[in-house]
Amino acid sequence: MKSLFTAALVALPLALGASGATAQASFPSKSIRWLVPYPAGGGSDFLARTIGQQLSTQIGQSVVIENKPGAATAIAASEVARAAPDGYTVLSADNGTMVFNPALYSKLSYNPDKDLAPITLMGRFPLILVVGPSADAKDAKDFVAKAKAAPGKISYASAGAGSPHHLAMELLKSQAGLHMVHIPYRGAAPALGDLAGGQIPVMMVDMAAGAGFIKSGKIRPLAVANDKRLPQLPDVPTFAELGWKGVEASAQVGLVGPAGLPADVKAALQKQVAAAIQQPQVRQKLIEFGVEPVGSSTQAYADLIQSESVRWHKLIKDRKITLD
Repeated sequence: MKSLFTAALVALPLALGASGATAQASFPSKSIRWLVPYPAGGGSDFLARTIGQQLSTQIGQSVVIENKPGAATAIAASEVARAAPDGYTVLSADNGTMVFNPALYSKLSYNPDKDLAPITLMGRFPLILVVGPSADAKDAKDFVAKAKAAPGKISYASAGAGSPHHLAMELLKSQAGLHMVHIPYRGAAPALGDLAGGQIPVMMVDMAAGAGFIKSGKIRPLAVANDKRLPQLPDVPTFAELGWKGVEASAQVGLVGPAGLPADVKAALQKQVAAAIQQPQVRQKLIEFGVEPVGSSTQAYADLIQSESVRWHKLIKDRKITLD
């Protein structure tokens, strides 16, 4: 009798372990809803659709990309924050969502630290200082010298107030001691149109948005806010090479889910998404579009959010930038 009872106790955790393994192996067992907080056709949308298509092939389930723009990404972020933490609702979150917004707004409909769970950093969009035909600067140093000589007289465009493009220029202004006037646009496309048309002289832009204008010669790249030169622009120096070592900025897009995601589900998502990014055809497609593919560990992405928050919150506070 005792031996039978002992055998039952031994068998119980084995059975439970098998059940847990089956539960983990069964994820995902249905389609995944992937929210993008920007309109269709932009860089974040391209990234999600390119990776999502490969992810769907890998997991044997459909991945439905849903565009939900508005309120500086807060509409989509809030919806994902309220979703069931089961891995079937995820969000493309950039540094606006995870880093900038808490410092730019006194009230947010979500808390990135408490409501959203980092899964993996998918890619970076390094930012580039570009000028249009109305700017006569020969290079980046010449541009900075001309801007310094005319404080408050040069305007710069951005893809929107609080965007990575806006804050990257504020970072350059801080490092180089410039005073320029910010003109926010509703997206990179209209800003680039006015830049190429000569209505505004300068902006920061990512390669994904600006490639067509750069290749056609309508705008000129002067420097890249990256730790190394971009493969698409090998002749364009980094700001560090020019003496401004602290000027590094990119739009960083990661995958997040609702807080409380089970560890095994989070691990499964990270593994599958990172594997999708590492597929040669996916990597090539992203690089050609202007994205630096990443596919980081969950911990590395969480650490990045924390370090970026320290860096950018200080800049936002020091320069008294608010969007309330």
